[in-house]
Parts: sequence; structure tokens; C-alpha cells
Amino acid sequence: VQLQASGGGLVQPGGSLRLSCAASGSIRDTVMGWYRQAPGKQRELVARITSGGITYLADPVKGRFTISRDNAKNTVYLQMNSLKPEDTAVYYCNAKRWGETYWGQGTLVTVSS
Repeated sequence: VQLQASGGGLVQPGGSLRLSCAASGSIRDTVMGWYRQAPGKQRELVARITSGGITYLADPVKGRFTISRDNAKNTVYLQMNSLKPEDTAVYYCNAKRWGETYWGQGTLVTVSS
């Protein structure tokens, strides 16, 4: 599975962005996730959605971010609202299926005035 992330950019604090991750094949049986890595920090899980649509959001983003999936389009989304400077990071798309893990290239999100 190849993953293509997009949608990053520069946004002011309080603004919104929507990240997209398009897969090269079906994601129906796949757990999809978004991770991020800020400068000098370890990569961390931001959000995850199971094949059945059950979602998990990390505490720092609860109430602000939403993860969703469109299996017909083989795409997963991360809607990010009320962005904070501490959300600045490279965001990576992740897929887990049948014991295998796949990563997309990162997309940079910068939250700054």
C-alpha cells in the first residue's frame, strides 16, 4: 500500500486545516492513522480509525481534531480545528493491515502568526 498525504501548510493560531491521505489500494480492512513529529521530538500518534469506523484521538487534540475515512475513495482525513502553535509538526499517514505497517510521506503543518 502506498500512501500519499496532502493538505499541510501554514495557518494562523485558531485556524483550520484538513489533511488527506490517499491510498493506492483498498483500505476497507485497514486501520488508518495519523502521527506527527515535531522538531526534536519523537513521532506520536494523533488519531486512528478502525475499519469499522471506531476512532481514537490523542488527549492533546480531543475536541479539536476529527479523523474520518471514505473507503470508496481509499482516503482518510484529519480535520484540524482550533490549531495551536504546539500542533506544528510533520504529519504522517499510517496504515496497518494483516500485520504489516505502511507509512506515507509527511506533510508539514505550521501554526504561526
